[in-house]
Order: sequence, then C-alpha cells, then structure tokens
Amino acid sequence: ILLLCVSGMRAETARYSVPEEAERGSFVANIAKDLGLTGEELLARQARLVPEGEKQYFQLNQHTGDLVVGEQMDREELCGQSEPCLVRFEVLLESPLQSFRAEVRLTDINDHAPVFPNKEIVLKIPESAMPETRFLLESAHDPDVGNNSLQHYRISSNDYFLVYTRQRSDGRRYAELVLDRALDREQKAEVDFSITAVDGGAPPRYSTALIRVVVLDINDNIPVFTQSLYKVSVMENSSQDTIVVVVSASDLDSGTNGEIVYSIVQNSEENFETFKINPEAGQIRLKKPLDYEETKTYEVDVQATDGGGLSTHCKVEVQVKDVNDNAPEVIITSLISTLSEAVPPNTVVALFNVRDQDSGDNGRTTCELTGEQPFRITLLAADAYALVTSETLDREQVEEYNVTVRARDEGSPALFVSKILLVRLLDVNDNAPTFTQAIYTMVMSENEPAGRSLGRLSATDPDAGENARVRYALVPPLTGTLAAASFVSVDAESGTVRSLRPLDYEKVRAFEVTVRAADGGSPPLSAQAVLRVVVRDENDNAPVLLHPPPDSSAAGELVPRWAPSGYLVAKVVAVDADAGQNAWLSYELAKATEPGLFRVGLQSGEVRTARAVTERDAARQRLIVLVRDRGQPPRSATATLAVALVDDFSDAFHQLGHDPASGEQPQVAEKEMLTTYLIASLCCVSSLFLLSVLILTANMLCKARVRAELSPPSPSCYADGDFASDGVGGTGTLSPADRYEMCLKSGPERSDFQFLRPVLP
Repeated sequence: ILLLCVSGMRAETARYSVPEEAERGSFVANIAKDLGLTGEELLARQARLVPEGEKQYFQLNQHTGDLVVGEQMDREELCGQSEPCLVRFEVLLESPLQSFRAEVRLTDINDHAPVFPNKEIVLKIPESAMPETRFLLESAHDPDVGNNSLQHYRISSNDYFLVYTRQRSDGRRYAELVLDRALDREQKAEVDFSITAVDGGAPPRYSTALIRVVVLDINDNIPVFTQSLYKVSVMENSSQDTIVVVVSASDLDSGTNGEIVYSIVQNSEENFETFKINPEAGQIRLKKPLDYEETKTYEVDVQATDGGGLSTHCKVEVQVKDVNDNAPEVIITSLISTLSEAVPPNTVVALFNVRDQDSGDNGRTTCELTGEQPFRITLLAADAYALVTSETLDREQVEEYNVTVRARDEGSPALFVSKILLVRLLDVNDNAPTFTQAIYTMVMSENEPAGRSLGRLSATDPDAGENARVRYALVPPLTGTLAAASFVSVDAESGTVRSLRPLDYEKVRAFEVTVRAADGGSPPLSAQAVLRVVVRDENDNAPVLLHPPPDSSAAGELVPRWAPSGYLVAKVVAVDADAGQNAWLSYELAKATEPGLFRVGLQSGEVRTARAVTERDAARQRLIVLVRDRGQPPRSATATLAVALVDDFSDAFHQLGHDPASGEQPQVAEKEMLTTYLIASLCCVSSLFLLSVLILTANMLCKARVRAELSPPSPSCYADGDFASDGVGGTGTLSPADRYEMCLKSGPERSDFQFLRPVLP
C-alpha cells in the first residue's frame, strides 16, 4: 500500500512559477497546502528539498510550508534560449518515506537589450541593382525569450531603402533590407543610415548600428547557388573540422566579377562559434563538436559574393543526429544506510531516479541489481525506483551489503553506470549462547583448599555488542536435593570454576551442577550445560584393624606344639576408607619373639608358622603385624597378637590366665569373670526352657507320670559349635578345616584338656 501511495503521489507534478532575478526569500508557493499537510506534519516528517542538479535554488520553511527563493537565478544562464525554463526538485518526506515532484518555471524579464555583432555594417551594392532587391543583414542578438526577445527592426529615414522584419522557423527574427529605388553612383556613391533592433519588453530595449552602403559600378550578373536550401544531417559525435556540407554557386560574369567568395552570415553567435566556411571552396566545417542534448537543429545563412560585389544567399539546415554518448545517471534521493536485521520483506531501503540525457532508444533505461542479494528493485514511476528487501535478513551471516545498482540504456552499443549502496545491518538478539560442550568434567583433589581454579567454561554468541556479551551463573538446585552449588562457584564474566570449600572423598566422590550462560540482550537468551566435578582421592585415612580389635591390648591365639609348617595361627583383617591405590593394603611381620617361627601373607594377612613348632620354642610368643597402604606417603597401623604354644587346652588356660610378664592379669580375670556370667546365664535360660517343656509334657499326660530322677553327669563330648560362648574357641580365627574335637570331664575346676582327633571336612 505504501509503494502504491508513493507511486501515485509521484505521478502528479506540482508546478509553480517565479520571475527570474527574484530576490532571495521571495515567496513562491505554499507546499504544505498543496500536499494537504500542516506545518507541524512537515516538521515531524522532516520535509526537505532534493534538487535535480547539484545546486539548490529554493528553500522550504518546515514550520509554515512556504517555498521561497534561496538564490537569485538568471534564466538566460540556466536555460539559454530554451523555453520553458524549468527548475525541478523533489519534496522528500519521512515516516513513512514519500517523495513528490515539483517544478518551478522561471518567467523571463526584459533584462537584456538586442545587440548587433558589429556596430557598422558595410554593404556593397551595384548601381544596377533593381528596386525590390533584398539584402540580408546581420541579425541582432537578444538572449531574452518570448515578448522580451527581439521583435522588429527599423531604419532611419533615407531615400533608397526600406527594412522588413522576417521570422525563421525557430522563431528568431532577422532583417531584410529592400531597395526602394534605383541607385545612381554618379549621384551618390555611398548611402549611410542607421538600423535599430527593438525588443517587445515594457519598456522596450533597443540597439542601433550604422549601415554604410557603397554603390559599386555595374556588374550585371549575380552569383547563383545550385540550391537555395541545403539540408544535411550530422552525427553529434563528429569531430572538429568535419565537413558538414559543400555549397556551390556560379557567376556568368568573367574575370574578377566572376570570382566567388563564400561567407557565413552571422545571424547568431551560436552559429558563428560552431561552423566555419572555406571562402574559395565553400566547404562548411565544424569548429567544435556538436551536442544533440544542447541543440538539435542549426540554420546557417551562406553568402556568395563575386568580384564585382554582387552577392546571393542560400540557407543550410543542419540536423544533429543523436548518438548514445551519455551514460545513464543514478541519483539517490533517499538512503537508509543502517537497517535492523529484523525488518520484514518489502521494507524500503532507498529511493533513486535514473536519467539519461539521450533521446529515443538511447534515452530509454532499465535498472537491475548485480549479484545474489536479499534486495530487489521496484518501479515507482517512469524513472523513479525503490530498493526494497526481498527476504528476511540475518546479520550473523552477512553484516553489511554492498548493493550495486546498474542502470543501462537501450542504445547501440548500450551504456551503463553502476552505483554502490552500502547497507549495514543492526544486530537483534536472535541467537542464544552456545556452550562448546554439553557436559564439562573437571577434577578437584580431596581436601583441596577453597579458591582453587578447576577449569573454565566457554560459551559463544554470534550476536554483536551487548547481545553477544555472555555471563555465567549456576542454576539453583531443586529443593531437597544435594546443595552441590555450595561446593563450587563460576565467575560471571570469564566462566572460571573455583572451589568454595575442601571436600572429603569418602563423603562426596562426585557431584553435578547446571550452569547457565545468558547474553546481555533484551530480553536475554540463555543456554545450559552440565558441570560434573570428580573428587580425586588423597591418602588421608590410615588402615583400620577389624581383627584383632584395635582396643584390645593383644589377641590370644593357641598353637599346638605339634603344629607343622604353614599352620594357620590367625588372620589380621583391616580396611582403608580411601580408594584405589590408597586402599590397597599389605601385611608384614614387624616384630616377633622368634622372627623365624612365623610369617605373614603379604596380601591375605594370614599368620602362619614358617616352620614346625619345636620343644625349644618359648611357650608364649608376641607378634606385631604392620598393615600399610600404598598411598603417597603411605599410612600404616599395627596389630599385636599373643600366641601360646600348648600341649593341650588345660595348659592353654593356665598360660593365658597366668602370664606374669604380660602385666595384664586384671583384664584376663575380668574377661574370665564375664565368661562365667555368660555361661551361668545360658544354663539358667536352658533350664527354664527344659522345665517349660517338661511341664507342658506333664500337663499333656494329665500329670500321670512322676518325674524321674536325673542320672549323675557323665563325661561329655563337645562337638563343633559347642564353644560358641567359650572364651577359648569362640573368639579364635581358625578356619573350619583346622578345628579339633575335644572332651572334658565334669568335676573339679581344673580338668585335663586332651586333643582327640581333627574334624575333617
């Protein structure tokens, strides 16, 4: 709709007139009234004048809409003899973008008087000239046009001549001198009178020249041209000294009276500056190149004069043929040099005109764009165009366009001109930041102090300016989840990730947080990535003993005297809270009463006899086992084992209960007392259970039977599992394959402990 409105408005041209030489500030017209706008609208839409040429002759008052003269204009300087004399310009409005054509006609004022090229005109006329003979005079030149131009000639009073004013086909007037009565050289050899050229101005202006007629002796034959009118055509690109035409005249007289000399009658200054003639040959040549756009037709008067002074005239009409010597011209009337990338298609970017000074096919033009670009040209009027967008724009792909507008005429060969329009795109925040990785993995050491840099996040935004400025932030975690965001921080500008506090690998081995990258646009766009932080274990935990317990001073183990080499004595069990190499444990015997008697498995922690036990070996052995991890530096723990070499288990109780060198008798006594309490409690519970079963049985038998007396206890045999609550077997580390079956007899506190046979699987 906007383009149709602009096209419609441009189709009508506003026309005004103003006299030439009008003073600056002279009122011409009120453009606001003609456009149907108020002065406030003109001011709001930033109305301005765009001249057709390089010079601005008018000014527009944006407050009142008055069009006034900005500089004095001379019609003759601007247009010469051309009529009408028009000064064209365009009125350009913005918001929306519109243009209107206007032209001001300069009306002529009578500011020039006719001027003769020579102040004295000499004519040689033979006395034999007959009355009514006509003689062509040099024309006076008046640069004014219309009524202000030269209108007629008059001569002063004389007895022989009259003057007539004639008009040419181009409207110019010239004078013909007519002989009114015959001359008589014997009576008067020279006739002098004045001629006056008068224009039609009010008041009229005039100019006077002196005519001196020299009466010649008789010469009864005048030259005769072969043609009274010569019509020729000349191409406008003809070079200087090109022959235009050759005129020819003949004279029947002989001798000097028959010799003919050719000359151009100076009827206009333009003809005099353009053509020259060879006096003897009659060749008319160009004095300068022709320009079809300035003058299309010339009328040249040629005079042939013989040696006796007789002359005749002919007319040469020169038609200038147009040549395609003017390339089209692209005139930019409005240009939006910066354009938002979010503008829709069909947005007007520039308005321009294409003009060609040639005529016909040489002056017809076409306009096109070169290259593949998101623009197109729309025709508004005969020579007015608009450059509009043809599709959506994207600054991230192309930041600016050099739009080349090419105008070509239809001449042969065709001429063209190119105009480059620079259009820069303004950025719109239409791209969100993009992380270089979807998941970032960083490693921090256990117990690493706060403030250490773990790495750097990176996100890019193809927009520009603030729209491309990326800021980083952690996304707040959901309620009820691990507050991993309190472990690290992200620098908002650089994306550097730093630790906020030391972490314990044994509590937190890895965690994930979500990081958001937002640009500085309005509204801002953002993207998210996952940051995974892996905690690297450090060797900050020493091995912990599970067996023997770390709070016991020494674990008691029994080894029979007949134990062979490789006999399993005990097994040291330890764990390490660290991971990896820091948790790999190795066992070694650090100290022993007899170092050669026992050995420790490096990986298993099993304490075995390194050789068979002999009678010479001490009954009580003390072993210290060192447990060490493989961290750097390594950490370790020690376990103490007390081993008793016994012949039977009765000796074992004695040796374990009375060890004067151990210094631990109160503790052993306390443990024996506790064992006694546990056995007594177990017996009570068992008795109650048996009593309940007997009572229930008795009730079922209707209390028909009498309780039988129990027989005295007999030697008992204890099988596998009967030492569950015993202080000797229950806490040992022997595997099921190394257990033994034994028998004890009831009776006194001290009994014989005797090995019977091993229990084989």
